[in-house]
Amino acid sequence: MQTRTTTARGWTATSVIQRYGIFIALLLLCLTLAVINDNFLSTRNLLNVLRQTSINGILAIGMTFVILTRGIDLSVGSVAAFAGVVAASLATTSSTGMIAGAPYPALVAILAGLAAGVACGSVSGAIVARFNVPAFVVTLGMLSAARGLTLLYSGGRPIPALTEEFRWIGTGSIWGIPVPIFLLLGTFAVAHFVLTQTRFGRHVYAVGGNPHAAKVSGLPVRRIRFSVYVIAGALAGLAGMLLAARTGSALPQAGIAYELDAIAAVVIGGTSLAGGVGRVSGTLIGALLIGVMNNGLDLMGVESYYQQVIKGILIVAAVMLDQSKNKQD
Repeated sequence: MQTRTTTARGWTATSVIQRYGIFIALLLLCLTLAVINDNFLSTRNLLNVLRQTSINGILAIGMTFVILTRGIDLSVGSVAAFAGVVAASLATTSSTGMIAGAPYPALVAILAGLAAGVACGSVSGAIVARFNVPAFVVTLGMLSAARGLTLLYSGGRPIPALTEEFRWIGTGSIWGIPVPIFLLLGTFAVAHFVLTQTRFGRHVYAVGGNPHAAKVSGLPVRRIRFSVYVIAGALAGLAGMLLAARTGSALPQAGIAYELDAIAAVVIGGTSLAGGVGRVSGTLIGALLIGVMNNGLDLMGVESYYQQVIKGILIVAAVMLDQSKNKQD
């Protein structure tokens, strides 16, 4: 006798929850907040939620590549800050600008910020892949090193007075929709395509699922592991520049603990810490869930300390669910 409810396709209720639980949770959270606060569903507030989520969403997408290969990157917050000050030093109109001849065109500043992120990711990736040092240790060291480089480069001071051209990526809009939202959706679309439609994406899953089998099969395991940290570094650079552009000033202390929100979005979105299982769409929903939760708690006047507690509970619950699924498999 069958004891579990099944759908028309034969899926169990448990499997539906495991596969679509994050989407259901986001929908229920939105419906609850809409009932509690009339302002939640306003166009202005929803765009604000998406704009605020864009930075964490971009960081989390890069983190997804790393976690899919059984890695972790604790340095993305510091790398974001470093890339932000590098780009800002080329885009400031202040007389205290770091680089002679500034301000440069926004494209030059953006490319410099991306290069800074890629450089940090390359160092971490090379050490993890070539010397097989645990990613936790390597990226913890990069967290400290990138923060130190940020303070040295900026002299410990904010870099203000960024050009309007550069600030547009953080404060501008297209058809009334903030530019950061387009950048988030564009990043998601590219990442989704890479992971689902390319050989590199299949190799990422293979390396995370069983590194030994992937190596025996002839896959370039070291190159793939190196590449995912480069991707994470590049997207951290993009996120750091968005943060600087949105605030109009690059702060050397920016990005502190951002790696925790990024990891939370990935784990809550269903990507397994054991590697090889996960979807970038789940990561996006996880980032949105965190953003909606923070926004809703703000609208209700809940202190930020409680938000940290709730976020911690969500992370632990997601990891427990992941562990239970792994045991079942």
